[in-house]
Amino acid sequence: MTDKKIYWGFHNTNEEFKMLDEDYIALGWKDMGDLSILPNSREAYYKQYEKIYYQAKKANIATSAGQLYRFVNEAKIGDYVVFPSKFNRKVNIGIIASDYYYDPNAIEFPNKRKVKWIKKGIDRENYSQAAKYEFGSFLTFFKIKNFVNEHEAILAGRTIKNSLAEEDSIDIISIDEIEESTKDYVLKELSRNYKGYDFEKVVAWLLNAMGYKTKNSPHGGDHGRDIIVFRDELPPRIIVQVKSQDGDVTESTVQSLKGALNSEDYGLFVTLSDFTKNANAFLTHQSQIKSINGSEFVDLLLKYYEEMPDEFKNTIKLKKTYIPLLDDEEE
Repeated sequence: MTDKKIYWGFHNTNEEFKMLDEDYIALGWKDMGDLSILPNSREAYYKQYEKIYYQAKKANIATSAGQLYRFVNEAKIGDYVVFPSKFNRKVNIGIIASDYYYDPNAIEFPNKRKVKWIKKGIDRENYSQAAKYEFGSFLTFFKIKNFVNEHEAILAGRTIKNSLAEEDSIDIISIDEIEESTKDYVLKELSRNYKGYDFEKVVAWLLNAMGYKTKNSPHGGDHGRDIIVFRDELPPRIIVQVKSQDGDVTESTVQSLKGALNSEDYGLFVTLSDFTKNANAFLTHQSQIKSINGSEFVDLLLKYYEEMPDEFKNTIKLKKTYIPLLDDEEE
C-alpha cells in the first residue's frame, strides 16, 4: 500500500518567474531569521512571531506563524506543490526536493525549499471552479485538502472536473480567486471578440482611458507601428505593436519592434498571451521597450473599465460590487 500523496498550495507573486526558473519556492517574513533554529513546535513559532511583529493582531499571528511552521516542519521531501503563477495565469506543479533552508543573501524571501518542477504552464481551464477556488486560497502556504484528484489526473495526462455538488466543501471563496475568475472571463471574451485589428482598437481605447492620445496606423504596411501614442503634442512618442495571437511572443518578434523605433522613440509591446523566456530576457535589457502580457493588460482594463467606451462595455459586461474582507483563519 502506497502512502497518500500530500499536496500543498503556494503563492508568491513577487518572484514567480525566478522561482520557476531556478527551482525553488520561498516565503518572506525575513525578520523572523533562520527558522531552523526554532524548536519544532507551533507555540515556539507563535512566540517568535509575536516578539518580532509585536503590533500584529492575534489572529494574524496564528495565521502567519502557522504557515511558516508548516513550510519548515510539516511539508516533507516528496510532497507536491501546486503553484498558480500570476504573470502568465498558469498552474505549475512540482515536488519538494529539499529540507527547509535559510538564504541570508535573499533580499526579501529568505525561507526556501528546493522544488523539482514536473509540469509547468497548466491551463487553468483544466480545473473545475471549485478546485480553482481552493488553490486560490488567501494563504501563502497551505495544505490542499479537497480536490487532489484533479491535480493527480493532470499529472497523469487526464482531466477530471469535480461536480458542482462537491463545491459545497469550499466554505470561503478567496478574493484573489474571484479576481482571477474575472480575469479569466475578460481574457476569454477578448480572444473571442477582438482579434487582429479589432484588438488594436481595444488597446487604443485603453491608452485613451489612461490619458494618452493615440493614432492607429492604416491596416497593413505599418512596419510594426500599429499605434502611435503621445502624452501631449511634444516628443517622445510611443510606438505600440499589438499581438492577439494565442502562442507566446518570441524574441525575434519583439526585436522587430526595436527595428521600428527611432532613437528618441519608446516602444510598447502588447499581447493577449505572454512572452517566451528568451523574449523576456531580451526585454529585461531593453530600457527603450516595455511589455504588457495578457494578465497585465486585463489588470489595466479592470482599473480603467469605467473610462472605456460604451462599445467595449456593451461587449464585455462587468458590474462593480463589494465583498467583505475577512481576517485570515488558521487551517
